[in-house]
Amino acid sequence: MSIEKIVEQALQDGYLTPAMEAEVGRICDNASELSIEEYMALDRLMGALLTGEVVAVPRKQFINVMEELVLTEAIARVAEIEATSESSLDVGDIAAYALNRLPPLYATTEEGANYQRIRAKAELQELISQQVTEAISRNLDQPANDNRTPVLGKNTGNEVLRQVSTLLQVYAPSFEQK
Repeated sequence: MSIEKIVEQALQDGYLTPAMEAEVGRICDNASELSIEEYMALDRLMGALLTGEVVAVPRKQFINVMEELVLTEAIARVAEIEATSESSLDVGDIAAYALNRLPPLYATTEEGANYQRIRAKAELQELISQQVTEAISRNLDQPANDNRTPVLGKNTGNEVLRQVSTLLQVYAPSFEQK
């Protein structure tokens, strides 16, 4: 959508939504130079915002309380395991696995977040623990190199250079000019 159309829509509706604001920002960031029409549209929008003809809708701030609870559980459990064994676990992978299997608990205020925490601890703590346990189990069962990250072999000399070159070609294919 163009800046002109976004401004027309905002003037028609009387509101500038966060999505509209982000689109205008994206267009401005990506354009090397704006046209006269785009500058005029932005000027009309600015005037409408200043007079109150158009109201900017604030971004709604919200949190997912489940993320806090899962991270707390995962960090505590991983710390126990890593303190008593040679295993190294990825807290991010564990939390993501568990969160994908648990209901979200969004809140927009601190009171709402406190309500969600109390409710989750009463009704969902066992399920949270169960999902974190399963995530840890799956994480421990993965081989050291599960092909997500290429690892250099234990070779020397030209073989290492070839492997590094291959990695660079994969991760930065257009880095070198030919």
